[in-house]
Amino acid sequence: MKNNKPIKISGAEAVIRSLLAEGVDLIYGYPGGAIMPIYDELYKFQDSLQHILTRHEQGAAHAAQGFARASGRVGVAIATSGPGATNLVTGIADAQIDSTPMVCITGQVASHLLGSDAFQETDIIGISTPVTKWNYQITKASEIPYILAKAFYIAKSGRPGPVLIDITKDAQFEKINFKYEHCIGIRSYKPVPDLDIDSIKDAAEIINNAKKPMIVWGQGVILGKAEELFKQFIETSGIPAVWTILGLSAIPTSHPLNKGMVGMHGNYGPNILTNECDVLVAVGMRFDDRVTGDLENYAKQAKVIHFEIDPAEINKNVYADVAVLGDCRDSLEKIIPMIKKGSHVSWINRFDSLMEIENEKVIKKDMFPKKEGLTMAESIKAINKYTKGDAIIVTDVGQHQMVTCRYANFIKSKSNITSGGLGTMGFALPAAIGAKMGAPNRQVIAVIGDGGYQMTIQELATIFQNKTAVKIVVLNNDFLGMVRQWQQMFFDKRYASTKMLNPDFVAIAKGYYLDAERVSKRNELDAAVSRMLSSDKPYFLEICVEKEANVFPMIPTGASVSDIRLS
Repeated sequence: MKNNKPIKISGAEAVIRSLLAEGVDLIYGYPGGAIMPIYDELYKFQDSLQHILTRHEQGAAHAAQGFARASGRVGVAIATSGPGATNLVTGIADAQIDSTPMVCITGQVASHLLGSDAFQETDIIGISTPVTKWNYQITKASEIPYILAKAFYIAKSGRPGPVLIDITKDAQFEKINFKYEHCIGIRSYKPVPDLDIDSIKDAAEIINNAKKPMIVWGQGVILGKAEELFKQFIETSGIPAVWTILGLSAIPTSHPLNKGMVGMHGNYGPNILTNECDVLVAVGMRFDDRVTGDLENYAKQAKVIHFEIDPAEINKNVYADVAVLGDCRDSLEKIIPMIKKGSHVSWINRFDSLMEIENEKVIKKDMFPKKEGLTMAESIKAINKYTKGDAIIVTDVGQHQMVTCRYANFIKSKSNITSGGLGTMGFALPAAIGAKMGAPNRQVIAVIGDGGYQMTIQELATIFQNKTAVKIVVLNNDFLGMVRQWQQMFFDKRYASTKMLNPDFVAIAKGYYLDAERVSKRNELDAAVSRMLSSDKPYFLEICVEKEANVFPMIPTGASVSDIRLS
């Protein structure tokens, strides 16, 4: 959009008009002294730009993340200087490692006070540099339109990520002649590498000659909007495909070539067969340590083909025999015509036979326990029954996250929203708020552990104030469950600081005027989940689960994927 008639306005108004020019209609934040001029303009533009007052700046960042992940748009969070800005940092770091497009705007003390240790001054540029894709401090109002246009371009282009723009208070008051132009390119910044047709031909030849190939896909398939092409790729090649937790939901969980999750708590077959395949095709994933385990014993027998948009990820952890750089949508579009129709029946049967072993030793015990206590897996099974896989499920980190990723059913992309690389407790509740606002016509369910829930529990007020119809499920085992599991397995059951003395969660939810209930018996679970999911209001459900249950399979830290344990 070009505005060819400049208008004289304040820097603060220029911020609002720049956001509107970028198509932003919803932002999350918390006011304070250094950002007050921008909030004053927000008040004037509230019919065009909705501001959601979270109860903590970390909540604003996570909500912006959830909005971005559910909608595919850039999330926006704003905060004041000092503690307001630093409270955003956890969400920014989470967005950076999980490649979430987000623009954060912080207020700053007046430019003449910079470096003087003024009230609520902090060097947010220095603090955020390691966890942003780009950041910049504005001290002159004239910079605002250009810098914000650049911020949005950088945040959403190539491999997405968070950008932070810090604006001094005097720049917010200063008058400028405002004209906005979208950024369409930056010299020296090449967000998408050029496709190399020779590397695509090399990859196709290896794939066509493979006897025991395996595809591992990650979030790059979703970020690249390549879900349909990816589905066509695996169906044409006939290759079994497995996923990282951020790749989950790119294709339906019921797809016959979807063979489950890789990694520390992934499925037995995909992990074992990583070290038996002859070709490993990685699509939009970065070989994170939670996926690879011991790198010295990871897929050494396989030729590795890596489809990746970020050159920095090539050969960073796992050597690629063929690197296919570029946007995976473009790469898949080019390679599919080169792929021969494939069938790997005996190899796929190997996955299925290992799944039968896992089913007997783990899944049946999780889903159909003979014990009296409820399991986390039963809770997810009940949710599956009523959603039919057509819901967005948001988790943060821990046992509840691994169980949800293992057992939740999905039929649509952008349905699994979780804190992957950073593993942030407290992510799920505010991220679910953002997800519901980003996809208002979809059912959004936050599945949270009792520990992480209490880190951002104040965002219940945001839900109440905005009547955001998220459904909150707390799987309460009265422990920091994942840490306790490690203490049990590797620290001789020394449960140091993992036992939780929890409050009355139902009473707290009702204190925020939410419908709420608690279940602890198997015969109560189904009806409670039905009541929650049939409500058109926000709803809180506490499910009291076994206190010392563990999540299996599991690869011990530092072990090979072949060392995966079923008990």
